[in-house]
Amino acid sequence: MNPGGKRFYLVDGEILPEAILKTAMVNEMLAKGEVAKVSEAVEIVGLSRSAYYKYKDGVLPFRESGRTSIISVSLMLEHHPGILSRVLNTVAAVDGNILTINQSVPEKGLAPVSLVMDTSQMSVDVPRLLSELRQLTGVRTAQLVGDSEKK
Repeated sequence: MNPGGKRFYLVDGEILPEAILKTAMVNEMLAKGEVAKVSEAVEIVGLSRSAYYKYKDGVLPFRESGRTSIISVSLMLEHHPGILSRVLNTVAAVDGNILTINQSVPEKGLAPVSLVMDTSQMSVDVPRLLSELRQLTGVRTAQLVGDSEKK
């Protein structure tokens, strides 16, 4: 039980009432800067201002729930042209946001690389990203070395 506290649910958007879905659309339009005013956004999606204000603070897409996940990944890459580029393209393809890159000088044909990235907008989970990185030609290892959730 959670007496007096907020309760959150993960609900498939297809079963939500239209007003809730449209409220989420308005919030997204405002966050992306697609519109400047609430009145403009509610008119576009066909929602009353009163309905929007009733739900606006309680409706957010799951991935934008105010959490940012920062992870550190350690990689060992073969010293050949284009391998780091393939790693970066793979992260970008799943909407990962790289914050820092550190690559050491290669020794014995291998270059250690560490990446710190924000995974809050990623379209796949971290284990899936690591699996995809490990499958790239020239990537010897890819492992999670740390993560932190920022609320």
